[in-house]
Amino acid sequence: MTPAPSRRGVLAMTAALAALPTFTATAAPRRPADAPAPGTDARHRLWWQAPADEHSMIEQGLPVGNGRLGALVSNDPGRELLLVTDATLWTGGLNDTLDADGQFPYGRQDFGSFTLLARLAVDIPDHDLSAVSGYRRTLDLARGVNETLYVRSAVTYRRQIFASHPDDVIVLHFTQSGGGRYTGTITLEGTHGEEPAVSFGATLPNGLRYGAAITAYGSGGTVTVKGPHIDFTGCRELTVVLSGGTNYTPDAAAHFRDPSLDPQKLARTKVRAAARHSASTLLATHTADHHALFGRLDVSLGASSAEQRSLDTWERLRARVRDGVPDPELEAQYLQFGRYLTIAASRGSLPLGLQGLWLDGNDPDWMGDYHTDINLQMNYWATDRAGLSPCFDAFTDYCVAQLPSWTDLTRRLFNDPRNRYRNSTGKNAGWTVAISTNPFGGGGWWWHPAGNAWLCNSLYEHYEFTASRAHLEKIYPLLKGACEFWEARLLTMTLPGTSREVLVADSDWSPEHGPLDAKGITYAQELVWALFGNYCTAAAELKKDAGFAATIAGLRKRLHLPQVSPTTGWLEEWMSPDNLGETTHRHLSPLVGLFPGDRIRPDGSTPAEIVQGATALLTARGMESFGWANAWRALCWARLKQADNAYQLVVNNLRPSNDGSNGTAFNLFDIYQVEQGRGIFQIDANLGTPAAMIEMLLYSRPGHLELLPALPDAWAASGSLSGANARGGFVVDLRWRDGTPTEARIRSTGGRTTTVAHAGSTRTVTLRPGDTVTLKGFDR
Repeated sequence: MTPAPSRRGVLAMTAALAALPTFTATAAPRRPADAPAPGTDARHRLWWQAPADEHSMIEQGLPVGNGRLGALVSNDPGRELLLVTDATLWTGGLNDTLDADGQFPYGRQDFGSFTLLARLAVDIPDHDLSAVSGYRRTLDLARGVNETLYVRSAVTYRRQIFASHPDDVIVLHFTQSGGGRYTGTITLEGTHGEEPAVSFGATLPNGLRYGAAITAYGSGGTVTVKGPHIDFTGCRELTVVLSGGTNYTPDAAAHFRDPSLDPQKLARTKVRAAARHSASTLLATHTADHHALFGRLDVSLGASSAEQRSLDTWERLRARVRDGVPDPELEAQYLQFGRYLTIAASRGSLPLGLQGLWLDGNDPDWMGDYHTDINLQMNYWATDRAGLSPCFDAFTDYCVAQLPSWTDLTRRLFNDPRNRYRNSTGKNAGWTVAISTNPFGGGGWWWHPAGNAWLCNSLYEHYEFTASRAHLEKIYPLLKGACEFWEARLLTMTLPGTSREVLVADSDWSPEHGPLDAKGITYAQELVWALFGNYCTAAAELKKDAGFAATIAGLRKRLHLPQVSPTTGWLEEWMSPDNLGETTHRHLSPLVGLFPGDRIRPDGSTPAEIVQGATALLTARGMESFGWANAWRALCWARLKQADNAYQLVVNNLRPSNDGSNGTAFNLFDIYQVEQGRGIFQIDANLGTPAAMIEMLLYSRPGHLELLPALPDAWAASGSLSGANARGGFVVDLRWRDGTPTEARIRSTGGRTTTVAHAGSTRTVTLRPGDTVTLKGFDR
């Protein structure tokens, strides 16, 4: 077993491993030359006939984001309100003083919380909603542009809002046709006690510096700074530019802060640089950048009716549930909305947390944190499948940057005698995490021993999709450290009624129910089994640590794997024939071997009784739960090729949320009901449901692709999926009619050989990287 590194050695890992970008000065972006701008496609345009109520922004405000800087937008004609966030603006810190029970504190000051950066308001007094007609607002998913149109006094007014990744700013552009003018006031204010100002800077109690700045310019009128505000008078056009950020840096040795960075000064620099260009130039730069990602995947699930298309997005959601009639184009839009959110919130900064990049205040439930017992992982299930592999880097870089602190905390604190999850062996090595993590290396709530395995398996799956050796090199220290932890933790147990000795996980909790101190829980056994296999493959591919890999392979052979209970007929969750928790619990912890794992397969390679036991357990969990839980259920049913159940769960998540109930809000955000009459936004269902929809159309593992494994009747008439990544290093374009593939185009991005299956028949495809083959003539 490798000795634990010293604290100095642990923190020194950062220099070699951390790659997470920060709010920093950058070179001027490349401007698109003669490339045509992406066109507006009705398939990718969501629209509404009412603005957001500024008191209900989390359910009604429309999201924009450049991967780091985000905002919820109200689109009110007379008072445009933006609630602005930076992904790194967190309170809290390392949080390394345990509570009396050996677990982590979990509050907004010790663990910390994601918070708002600023509020930006553009007041246009004579444009109150009651004074305008023909109101319409849209969110163009393909171009990444939010637009508002309305008419006042025979003049058509238009505003476009977008968050530019290349220019690192948010832009608001106000135009009109018909001789109108804009007159009003622009106000920027912080959310931590700052007074209104055209720029501000401050420091949180944890030492994190932050700042924001705005500028504005117009034509045909005047734009002037008056005290804390910007006034504009008689402008034919008006452009407002905002930037901001923090001095967060992915360096544990520097306590995740860069003392040389002045966020307020940098924000001023960025808005001035952007303001040297016209709004049309900024828009063209943004749309070219956004569409380069969004355009990687296209999907058609069939045709909707003209009547369905005539309805705005909210009315379509209501009609879908009220009438019970499939709306395939709306369902495809929901999938694409999830891709839009990923592009907007997972580029060049921290990964997607519980609420992604969007807040309506400084007190999000569960601090808007990174839950490692499903939610963080689910946020990235669709990324590779949906053609957005570059957006996965934020997740990878976060884990790499946190590793030194996670290793240090594990070494110092995990075997605390008060920790009910400590290692009974007395040994300690490697790293693990808490159920909640923050950006400062800290944990919150309870220790989560198996969390390291789940994070590593997610990181390794990205390698399976991309075949990127550079990515495998980057995550290798995480995989190895997690294996070192489990080598120290596993216990030897003789199976009751036999003489067979197996290895089982020490005392743990099957998230988030049942006994708190069970040994050999299925959740941990499955995750560690997958971790050990992934590590051995990585070590062989990179030609590293052959001796240690052989040790891990030996441990893997001795791991206990779950059995079917003779009492319930379900796959056992607690290494017990009895059900010790809630029958319909939201978590599917014992089914991680079905999804996201791949050990349990309904293709004959897994014993039938195991598949039947998993199916029985999934059935018992039910078809009604929170949005993220429904998404996980849908993915499991897709793996079992049960199209009707998978599709019903997708439809369940599309149900409109009313009075805080579970479902989809006015702005398509998923709402999680925490109590009667109160719901909160939680982004994982918005990302997990699209993953399920793609999994219904294409299943993959290294060496095997299956076309249309769980195609529901609602999508069967005709459809297509293009640009979907497949594990093993392939990209798939697929068309179907009457439930049968008509054409499958397979391109290698690093994969060599794979079988392509449909309805029991298979074909073997061998390609060199970069080569493509087109398959036709599938049997019905």
